[in-house]
Amino acid sequence: MPTRPSTNPLAPVFRIDKFVVPTDALPAFIEQVQRTQQTLAALPGCRQNLVMTQTGGPGEFNVVTLVEWVNTQAIAAATAAMQKKYAEEGFDPSAFMQTLGVRADLGLYSKA
Repeated sequence: MPTRPSTNPLAPVFRIDKFVVPTDALPAFIEQVQRTQQTLAALPGCRQNLVMTQTGGPGEFNVVTLVEWVNTQAIAAATAAMQKKYAEEGFDPSAFMQTLGVRADLGLYSKA
C-alpha cells in the first residue's frame, strides 16, 4: 500500500515526474521541460531542480524531473503560478505530451 506524503506543512515536498519519451520526440520534450524548470527555479521555495535523462539500466522511464520545495505552501504557490503561466501562453502540457507520444508518471513525495 503506498504511503501518503507527510502532512507536516513545514516538511519539504518533492515533485518527481517520470516520463517515457519516444526518441524522436526527446529534443522537443527536453526543450519544453527545461523552460518549465527555469521558471520553477525562480519561484520562492524551490530548493533543488533537476532534469535527468537515463544513461543506463533497464528502466522504462528515460526522463525524470525532481523539484524539491521547502514546504506544501511553496508547492501550492508554484502550482498556481505555473497554471497561470500556461493559461497566459495557451500551453496545455497534457496535449503537448499526447502529441509527442509521451507517457508520464507524476507524483509528490516526502522523505521516508
